[in-house]
Amino acid sequence: MKQKRNIKLLLAFDGTAYAGWQKQKSEKTIQGAVEDSLHVMTGERTCLHGAGRTDAGVHALGMAANFTTGTEIPCPGFVKGLNSLLPADIRILEAAEVEEDFHARRSARAKTYWYNLTHGPIQLPTERFYCAHVFADLDFPAIKTGLVHLIGTHDFSSFEGSGSRDPEFTGRGAVRTIYEAALKTLEPGKYHRFVITGDGFLRHMVRNIVGTMLEVGRGRLAPSEVAGILAARDRSAAGPTAPARGLFLKEVLYM
Repeated sequence: MKQKRNIKLLLAFDGTAYAGWQKQKSEKTIQGAVEDSLHVMTGERTCLHGAGRTDAGVHALGMAANFTTGTEIPCPGFVKGLNSLLPADIRILEAAEVEEDFHARRSARAKTYWYNLTHGPIQLPTERFYCAHVFADLDFPAIKTGLVHLIGTHDFSSFEGSGSRDPEFTGRGAVRTIYEAALKTLEPGKYHRFVITGDGFLRHMVRNIVGTMLEVGRGRLAPSEVAGILAARDRSAAGPTAPARGLFLKEVLYM
């Protein structure tokens, strides 16, 4: 019997109209839409394994996924064919044949998330699905100081949403390593971006970090309190969950 090919896809999507990545029975999802299009192309029912499970309203510029197929469709054919079948808010950027043991989630070594923030009295209507809008004045140096406490290997239980952990990865609990946690100014007085890179993320972890850092920026928490929040290992110790609409999966790194 001929060995099935393992195909890796690089996707970008606008998550506004979707109930997240993971396929659901009654909701429109990214995984479901791509799997349906693959079925049309190949005649096969296949499982598309994503590098992560983005929430409803979260976007991606570089989501990785893989599937196996017995067809001989060339990789450029998957890009062209899927993009002709998928709605305009999902696009396949690349397709490549990879080793049999490659798995988009298990093989990932790091991910980078962006969280976009608009800061000013009025938010443009065209930005409302892609930036969180914060009305209050923010102490940006304080936020940057608070973010430093997150860098390194820690137990992130205080930033973990319920139902977070994949049963396949329970061995390390809520321990994750953050390589970069920064706040960058894109346009002074108007646009800012959190950039967070780590070896893995718990459910709502980035949004909970951003929500907590905004409390630091508002002066409701001192930057030094972030270390205590981490040590507490208690979700109630951290700040609120930031809205999904500002979050982008920027890229998945394989080493």
